[in-house]
Amino acid sequence: MIEHIVFYSLSTVVLVAAVCVVTMRNTVHSSLFLGLSLAGVAGLFAALGADFLFAAQVMVYVSGIAVLIMFSVMLLGRASDLHLRQVNEQWMAAVLICTVSSAGLLKIARAYCGTLAPSAPTPDTRAIGRLFMGEWLLPFELASLVLTAALLGAVFFSRSEASR
Repeated sequence: MIEHIVFYSLSTVVLVAAVCVVTMRNTVHSSLFLGLSLAGVAGLFAALGADFLFAAQVMVYVSGIAVLIMFSVMLLGRASDLHLRQVNEQWMAAVLICTVSSAGLLKIARAYCGTLAPSAPTPDTRAIGRLFMGEWLLPFELASLVLTAALLGAVFFSRSEASR
């Protein structure tokens, strides 16, 4: 019973924070709600017994990407740039796509509504660690190089002409 309460509470936090990400006019507030949403997803991983995914979500997304977003927001410099319009002329198409996607997801969810997990979740950190240090080592390291290159590119392009 408590698992259901935790799951639905965290799901509500994630959904409300995600809606706030796209509806806030202030970019700083929007990025803070993104961090809250990512932290809620980490909580969902913890509640489902996926300890490695929980730790990775906190270390990579909540700490790394949220801080990177805050730095890029602060690099904008002018206060007028922090208040951006969140809705454009394509909002009707977005509502239509969201409605169709939600209807499809609800149809799939109804098919699996009564399905229960066969047993309690068990941590599988050892198996994931072996995969990351074995056959997935090269893609894992390449992803870190791509993220580093993106960070360096963002710093390079954010510099003003006078400082070059």
